[in-house]
Amino acid sequence: MVAAIVLSALAMSLIVAVRYLLASAGFALATRLRQPGLYQGLDAQMRREIAWSLLSAIIYGVPAGIVAWGWQTHGWTRIYDDIHTWPLWYIPLSVLLYLAAHDTWFYWTHRWMHQPRLFRIAHAVHHASRPPTAWAAMSFHPWEALTGAIIIPALVFLIPIHVGALGLVLTIMTVMGVSNHMGWEMFPRWMVRGPIGGWLITATHHQRHHDQYRCNYGLYFRFWDRLCGTDRGLGDFTKGRA
Repeated sequence: MVAAIVLSALAMSLIVAVRYLLASAGFALATRLRQPGLYQGLDAQMRREIAWSLLSAIIYGVPAGIVAWGWQTHGWTRIYDDIHTWPLWYIPLSVLLYLAAHDTWFYWTHRWMHQPRLFRIAHAVHHASRPPTAWAAMSFHPWEALTGAIIIPALVFLIPIHVGALGLVLTIMTVMGVSNHMGWEMFPRWMVRGPIGGWLITATHHQRHHDQYRCNYGLYFRFWDRLCGTDRGLGDFTKGRA
């Protein structure tokens, strides 16, 4: 049993690492094509980001691997693979529930990480990326990585979700994590500056957090920032980034 759990944890860590490398490499390539020279002079920083991120992948993979083993062997979780277990309308609802719960957890733990002592100990690793690049999405100190690693494994014990919908949640998490750090806005201005952008977080919004630190803490949505008075609107990328 122990060997099977270890193997599952290692497999999930590898999956998380490969997912990170593929997503970040893809967006880094897009940056080179769309914004040539944007990452010039940041080679040492990007190597640090990759190193921290691969360590984070291991930390994310361990609880995910344990939960995956428990689901497959003992049915511990509320993940289901028969699409008819719950009504079809519940599938998109479950995705929204997971994103909302994850966003809530992220907002409050992120604000917590900005307390001076915790910032010095852990969160400063992430903010050492100046400016952040497409490789920075998982560039965390292990303590911070641990706070992010437990939320999705915890949710699968609480909220039913189809395995395919869970895959979609993880894909959205990866894409938004990378695209919000890549240093330029990939979405059209009408979307970012319009009603949709008023509630969804993109690189333009998150960039202001990296510039000013004490604002814009959310991950997917601006709900908690707006409710708690920490929303400082949209950042302004320098010429050549927007």
